[in-house]
Amino acid sequence: MSLVLVARKGRHQQRYENGYRLVAGCIPYRQKTDTESHSGNLIDRLEVLMVSSPNRDDFIFPKGGWENDESVEQAARREAWEEAGVDGIISETCLGSWIFRSKSRQNSCSHEGTCKGYIYALKVTEELQCWPEQASHKRRWIQVREAFKLCRYDWMRFALESFIRLMSDQTMLPAPELPEPKKFQLLHRNPSTAVPLASVPLASTS
Repeated sequence: MSLVLVARKGRHQQRYENGYRLVAGCIPYRQKTDTESHSGNLIDRLEVLMVSSPNRDDFIFPKGGWENDESVEQAARREAWEEAGVDGIISETCLGSWIFRSKSRQNSCSHEGTCKGYIYALKVTEELQCWPEQASHKRRWIQVREAFKLCRYDWMRFALESFIRLMSDQTMLPAPELPEPKKFQLLHRNPSTAVPLASVPLASTS
């Protein structure tokens, strides 16, 4: 992916499926250097990167429209670059899928105002001091436990749980008990990783 300090604009290449605007996002993460050799607790080893919402006092994971000239993984990396100024290694496993309706931007998705999103894990290997949407999105590295408290939407908490399970599979460290996400309907499971893929029926966001 070619990385430039200009965010994509417009909807002329936007992907749609069955009336849904398709969205891609990711959970950028890193391992804390002060605990990498001292703690056996997986959740204490990791930090995730969240970005502020424009004109609102909350934090979300980078996400945005999936376009026709890119794969869903490329779209997730691009959104992380544009909104948070980071790049890295994208996971092969999708953490989950969800359907949501935007109350503040009913016309920005489909005619019904609904989107379908996919989220991945992104191991951060590059972090810039300037990024395309820096004026709209401030970034913040957060411990996983604290990130659960900051998640405004159920799909975000579900994605964090799936992320921890994926990291547990990769590191062979036990996954800690985490709060059960609510209002989710499981679509299917990947039998090789046991990471659930889910859909959230019309969970409102902006």
